[in-house]
Amino acid sequence: MASKLRYLFLRANESPERSVIVVSKRGFSSMDPVKQREIASKGGKAAHQKGTAHEFTSEEARIAGRKGGAASRDRRKAAMAHAQAIHNGGSGNAEHPETD
Repeated sequence: MASKLRYLFLRANESPERSVIVVSKRGFSSMDPVKQREIASKGGKAAHQKGTAHEFTSEEARIAGRKGGAASRDRRKAAMAHAQAIHNGGSGNAEHPETD
């Protein structure tokens, strides 16, 4: 069931028991992970045979890794700032500090 669960909507001031759950049996992400890998593998092999597959150079991979690491650090810093603001009694909303 967990792999088939697609969306969980919580409305403001509503308990999780009253949430709306939408289950989708369509699409790539609802498939079994083994089936997903099989399909993705076929696509990758076809792209290589056709000559349209992109292969990263070591420099491109290094740049992509730096970008991913920077984004991860930025998210972590933002989450920590938000948690600290809430801990200090504010709303944690940096865009609207007047609500703190």
